[in-house]
Amino acid sequence: CYEINFCQEYFVEHALIDPFLLFNKLGQKSPNPFSGLYRMNDKWLLCASPERFIKKEKALLTSQPIKGTLRRDENSSTPVEEERQSLLKSEKDRAENVMVVDLVRNDLSRICEEGSVKVDELFGIYSFPQVHQMISTVSGRLKKDVAFKDIINATFPMGSMTGAPKVKVMQLIDRYEKSKRGIFSGALGYITPDGDFDFNVVIRSIMYNESTKYLSFQAGGGITVYSDAEKEWEESMLKAK
Repeated sequence: CYEINFCQEYFVEHALIDPFLLFNKLGQKSPNPFSGLYRMNDKWLLCASPERFIKKEKALLTSQPIKGTLRRDENSSTPVEEERQSLLKSEKDRAENVMVVDLVRNDLSRICEEGSVKVDELFGIYSFPQVHQMISTVSGRLKKDVAFKDIINATFPMGSMTGAPKVKVMQLIDRYEKSKRGIFSGALGYITPDGDFDFNVVIRSIMYNESTKYLSFQAGGGITVYSDAEKEWEESMLKAK
């Protein structure tokens, strides 16, 4: 494969938490544009995601995959712009990002009008409280009479959380990851009455089972031929922290 997103689980057993209080703390510590609190029966998702999976606004579809992460050290003497440039010039992160962009373009081309799929922004650098992220934006104009399920079938699961080629890396993820992902690396969002929608990528998230008191969160990153194993481990630890 060209790239695989490999994740690992961090967990606490017998955890007693107040999900509302913890979600508020998470939001204060790590404010992000695609955060959300979700509950289904006794299972909670406390999500502080910075990533948009896919948005539909009338006929316009937009996806914003994240690939490329650099620690942001507020106590560092290194200027913020210098850190941002360091991420922008990283060959490894650019290789990861462009592969996912190509995958998203391919996914969107299956349901969008011919010639309408384009990259609105490539290698955009966005800063959050703890990290800098490399985010690209891909869009396309939806073909007529394409249903919601067709859009999801063409684009889910998102390339930033799988890799390329998608089906092959999903098989490898299933083989090598120790824990099943569940809702992690899925999507949370809303659909409006007129059929528009906006969904995130479920990352930077805490999962909590209120009945079993099992709390967990997962973190990982994209692995390519340019990857250094120790740095990949450090990136996962940074996201977990």
